[in-house]
Amino acid sequence: MASVTFRDCFLCVSALITFVSVFVTGADFVRFVSFRAIYHNLSGAAPLCRDSVPWSVALRDGVVLKAVAVDVFLLVLFSLQHSLLAWTPVKQVCQNVFGVLSRSVYCFTTAVALQILMHYWQPITSAPCLWSVRDAPWDIWFPLICFILHFLCWAIICSILLIFDYPELLGIKQVYYECLGLGDPLLLKSERAQRLYAHLRHPVCVELLTVLWLLPTFPLDRLLLAVYLSVYLILAHSLDTQDCTYLRRQLRSKLQLFSAPLEGSDQSNNTHKTD
Repeated sequence: MASVTFRDCFLCVSALITFVSVFVTGADFVRFVSFRAIYHNLSGAAPLCRDSVPWSVALRDGVVLKAVAVDVFLLVLFSLQHSLLAWTPVKQVCQNVFGVLSRSVYCFTTAVALQILMHYWQPITSAPCLWSVRDAPWDIWFPLICFILHFLCWAIICSILLIFDYPELLGIKQVYYECLGLGDPLLLKSERAQRLYAHLRHPVCVELLTVLWLLPTFPLDRLLLAVYLSVYLILAHSLDTQDCTYLRRQLRSKLQLFSAPLEGSDQSNNTHKTD
């Protein structure tokens, strides 16, 4: 049995720190994007906007302009981190410096950038809302509908990430393979799978767009968040016909795997090897 070295322990601890930071940040992001805004409607707290103030006055308000500037700066900071570290020259430098931890470093810095965005985000309450459902009975029913749809979207997102090889997405699988001397797990995948991973940076585009835009009350700061991240997601989504065909085939094989009886385990294993 191979002995466990200090380097192996360091790699495992680093991957564990990344997993914890991403998990905590993911929970905070769900609360920030979805449930806090919906709960605010249901709880009857102070309004998120001032409909009595016209847009012409609000957009000249120094408080509003300052909040807009801070929020835009935070969004640009996040997108710079998220895109710059994914840029091929920078990616190669990170690979040379961090080695097998390069993916974990990318996920960890993404979690840090998101935490900064959420912590310093400035709600804009001195401007009108784009829409606000306040008439009975929809002031109760529509927030509940939004809550259910957001919950379903996040459940789908979690399911897709699990099917999409979540440990590899976080860089944990790379560390595990390195410690066992198995090499890069991505190189063990088929050429079509590698092609898909190169094109698909965000496998949950539709669901995220839904939770960004579907809210009972839509203030100005939420508009900034939704527009910026929507454009970012759409620009990063570059699937083509071959990728979609491969995804449909993999989805059918996964469904057959889950529906197959225990006697068909050998067939399921053969299907898994072709992924």
